[in-house]
Order: sequence, then structure tokens, then C-alpha cells
Amino acid sequence: MRIATWNVNSIRARVTRTVDWMVREDIDVLAMQEIKCRPDQFPYAPFEEAGYEVVAHGLNQWNGVAFASRAPLTDVETAFHGMPGFLKGEEGPDLPKEARALGVTVDGIRLWSLYVPNGRALGDPHLDYKLDWYARLADTVREQLSAQPDLPLALMGDFNVAPLDEDNGDPAVVEGVSTHVSPPERAAFAALETAGLTDVVRPLAPTGYTYWDYKQLRFPRNEGMRIDFILGSPAFADRVTGASIHRNERKGEAPSDHVPVLVDIADHEDDDDDRPMIF
Repeated sequence: MRIATWNVNSIRARVTRTVDWMVREDIDVLAMQEIKCRPDQFPYAPFEEAGYEVVAHGLNQWNGVAFASRAPLTDVETAFHGMPGFLKGEEGPDLPKEARALGVTVDGIRLWSLYVPNGRALGDPHLDYKLDWYARLADTVREQLSAQPDLPLALMGDFNVAPLDEDNGDPAVVEGVSTHVSPPERAAFAALETAGLTDVVRPLAPTGYTYWDYKQLRFPRNEGMRIDFILGSPAFADRVTGASIHRNERKGEAPSDHVPVLVDIADHEDDDDDRPMIF
């Protein structure tokens, strides 16, 4: 199974490009972020014509997450347990939840498409929201893997954090001045690994950015950031056989500012390579 994640930055503007890439790369499941539309506005037809089922979660022209899959999508959830909400200038436990998380099960694998809050600026309430969002997500992962240690689980998407210094090549993003590289944000990302997840792409694709700002010729200068990830539980990570970052999708006409990240997953029957030969 080939599973990918892509912040498409408006699916209605990039539906043809997205579907063409999925077919060309033989993608079985794609997690999408920043679809920027409601489910009734989603361009389903091109996906369905290519053999994909779609589940979308969006509330307006901002944010939004979706899945497209060749296999059935079941157990759909539009929020993880304890996911906080946000409303500028407001506080409290009942703030509206944004369309930033979508969970599905595909062939026994639990997948989440996540668009982590940006944070906006150091000292901004949106950064507090981002850190709280991360903390609740880590708690949920920890609880779920404690209850189901053999669960093949993957969190995929735009995490809006460059966890290592080498993940940031944008000269405008500076520690102590900018979000995405601050110690609290990096610690929040690291907490997901402490909760039981592993970056399953980095060991197989150790270098490469996944995002380049549209401004200041960031892409031609390769001044990007690595902020899109696939984090897997041990049961998921053990089945990963390949991974790649598709940099060329940042080229061409009207690209997203992000590129796809994908992993190949072994089928259940391929999991045990040490089975005895029977003649």
C-alpha cells in the first residue's frame, strides 16, 4: 500500500494536479490538508473517476482536511479526543473547533490527516492554542497506544514545526523571532515521539524540504522547511518499506507551496520475512 500526505493549499485550485500525481505515482491513500472548502464544495468527480473514495472535513474557506482512498474509508472522526478550539479574543473550554483533523481506518490501519495550527507569532494567543493542540494530541496518542499497543497508527500532515535545525533553510525563520523553530514548539513535536510515534520518512529520506514560501524566490534558492511528516506507531513503522519527498511537485504552473510525502507499506501477508520455506 502506498500512503501519502500533501498540503494542497486549495483543492479546488489544484484538483487536476493532485489527481494526476496520485494516478502517476500509484497512490492508494492520500491525506490532504488546507483543502479550503466545505464538503459540499469539494471536487469529488475527478477523484471518483480515477477510482478514489473521498471523505472531506471543512467548515469554510480556511483550513480543511480530507482523505482520498482506493479502499473503503471507515471509522471517520473529525476531531481527536480533547482537541481544543479557537476563537480570536475568546477563552474557555467551549471554543469552536476548526477543521484541522480527520481520522479514518483503511485496511486495518488508523490514519489521521492533520493540519496543525500555525501559531502566527511568538507571544500570539494562536501559539498558545498550537501548543495546547499538540499537548492534547500527544495525550490522545499515548492513551490509544497504551490501550492498543499493536495498533498500526499514523499521523500525517502539515505539523508547522521544523523539529531540527537542518529542517529550516528559510533565512526569514529565526529562532527567538519566528514560530516553527521555537523551543516550546519543538518540544511539543518531540512529545509525539515520546508518546510512541516515530518519523518513518526521515530514516529513508534523511534530507529534503517539504515547504517553500511563495515569496522571495524561496524555491529556486531552495530556502525551504521540512514541516510535513508521517509519524507512525511501532506496528506501522515496522511495515514501512520505502519513503520519499516529491520535490518536483513544487515546480510547474500554480503549485502548492508544499510537496507530497509518501511511504510504502507492506501488506499483512508480507510482514514476516522469516517464515520457513515449505517445499
